Amino acid sequence: MARKARRIGWRTRALGLLLLAALAGGAWLWWDLQRWRPDETAFPDQGARIGAADGAVNFRTLRALGASFVYIDASDGAKGRNLRFGNQLAEARAAGLQVGAVHRFDPCTMADGQSANFVTMVPRDPALLPPAIELSRIAQECGERVGDAAVESELMTLINQIEMHAGKAVILKVDPGFEERYHLAGMLERHLWLTRTRFPPEYAGRPWLLWTASTSLQTEAAEGPLRWVVVQP
Repeated sequence: MARKARRIGWRTRALGLLLLAALAGGAWLWWDLQRWRPDETAFPDQGARIGAADGAVNFRTLRALGASFVYIDASDGAKGRNLRFGNQLAEARAAGLQVGAVHRFDPCTMADGQSANFVTMVPRDPALLPPAIELSRIAQECGERVGDAAVESELMTLINQIEMHAGKAVILKVDPGFEERYHLAGMLERHLWLTRTRFPPEYAGRPWLLWTASTSLQTEAAEGPLRWVVVQP
């Protein structure tokens, strides 16, 4: 009985040590993911994506940390707006950062209303980076049924309208779920912006220009986590 009790005790201690090691490893990984960003020697051109929900951002500190550009959320569908866009644009420029604007595509809404919303928020300025259209929302979220052909048609109309306003080709920020549903990345001849934490993304089936390498980077530039973006060298 004593020998059996010793074996049980040893197994309990071993299990406890394994659990402790797993917890320690998980804690380190969580800490590391909050601070990791791609090596600047491999990706010299780096920046961040900024939205209204990110709160106050010190763009000068962001510049000092190695950012050369920011993309700022400007509009969402036909009505959503980042009311801080104008101030954030001015502050980013004052800090010496290049700036681009992001519009979030809404498959439930006609393109005309969405482009009008974008134009209202974003000035026609040749100094701005190419605008980005985020493709993350799918038509299954709409109140009424929207077919795939309608989604593609309205998206192409929106692309053309925003490009006419900006004078530059848009960048398509394609999220994994959207690409899995519609498979448009290979059909639309625009630069791609993809997302995958730590590891370069491959889900679009062709090369990307921008990569959100971290969605939870903790920096001195903001109280909350930032989305860190790099450019394909």
